[in-house]
Amino acid sequence: MHEHREPQKAEGRRSPRKRLTAEDWADAALAALAERGLAGVAVEPLAARLGATKGSFYWHFANRDALVSAALARWEELATERVITAMEAAEPDPAARLGALLRAATASAAEKPLEVRLLAASDHPEVAAALARVSERRIGYLARLFALLGFPPAEARRRGVLAYTSYVGHAQLAHAAPESVPAADPAYLATVTDALLKGPGRSFVR
Repeated sequence: MHEHREPQKAEGRRSPRKRLTAEDWADAALAALAERGLAGVAVEPLAARLGATKGSFYWHFANRDALVSAALARWEELATERVITAMEAAEPDPAARLGALLRAATASAAEKPLEVRLLAASDHPEVAAALARVSERRIGYLARLFALLGFPPAEARRRGVLAYTSYVGHAQLAHAAPESVPAADPAYLATVTDALLKGPGRSFVR
């Protein structure tokens, strides 16, 4: 008579881990940077966050500096290039695109502190370089929208700088002194957009 045995359950068997990509690490680094600033980008805490080993990190990156570079490149792609591409596809009218861009950027900045953290870390050479690239790309794109609306090149550039500095200042205050600025108030944003779109004013600078 054969002895009946219950099928044995595999103890401690876990589903295989997802193989992490360099983008997974870069995204985790951006999340940590948004939460705790540049000091939050550390290998061991990120490995714990991802449920990975340090070996997984070193498979993709030589060191922490390489991860910071990848995270900054990821930020440039997600927060600038993809946003511009989406706006171009969604809204053909440059004035409406400008308004939509300001609304989306202001709402995002109020909810997510990442860009404020990056500005605070501008003494780091790679962060400073990334901020310079992104700022120039965004201002250039805004200037292009103003040029499409009929402003001469120099004036379009000035308007682009004004629009961008308005956004950056709003983002900084939204986190440093939120009671001082409207939280993506449609009337406020409409006023900003209207002011930016008015005809060229006279300069009294001599």
